[in-house]
Amino acid sequence: MIMTSEWAFILDEADVLSEMILSSEVAARYRAAYAAVYSNEELVAQIRAFGRLKEQYEDVQRFGKYHPDYQTIMKQIRSDKRALDLNDDIAALKIAENDYQDLLDEVSLLIGKSVSEAVKVPVDNPFFASNAGSCSTGGCGSGGSCGCSA
Repeated sequence: MIMTSEWAFILDEADVLSEMILSSEVAARYRAAYAAVYSNEELVAQIRAFGRLKEQYEDVQRFGKYHPDYQTIMKQIRSDKRALDLNDDIAALKIAENDYQDLLDEVSLLIGKSVSEAVKVPVDNPFFASNAGSCSTGGCGSGGSCGCSA
C-alpha cells in the first residue's frame, strides 16, 4: 500500500475521531467507574477470589454432577456472583461498559454506512443491529414484499 495524501487525511481524521471518543462523557464515566472498582482493594480481592472460583467451576463442569465438589462449588459460585453483581460500584461499571460499547457500535455503524449501505457491522446491541439490516424499507421479514437482495 502506497501512502497518499488521501490516506494521510483519513488517518488524521481517524485520530480526531479517536480523541473525540476518548474525551466523551461516556468514556469519562467508564474511566471513573473502572477506577472506583479497581481502587477498592476489598473489591479487587473479591474479584480475584471469584476468578479462582471460576477456574474450579470450569474443572467441575468437565465432570458434571459426578465431581465430588459439585454441589459446594455450584452454590459458592452463585452466591459469590450475586454478591459481586449487587455491589453498587460493579453495577455502575457494567452500565458504563454497556454505554461505552453502545457509543462504539453507533460510531462503527456510521462509518460502515458512510462507506456503503451493504457493509455489515457487527454490534452487540439489538437496537443497532435492527437498524443495520441490508434493507432500508424494513420489509425483509414480511414474506417477500421487500425489494432488497438480502
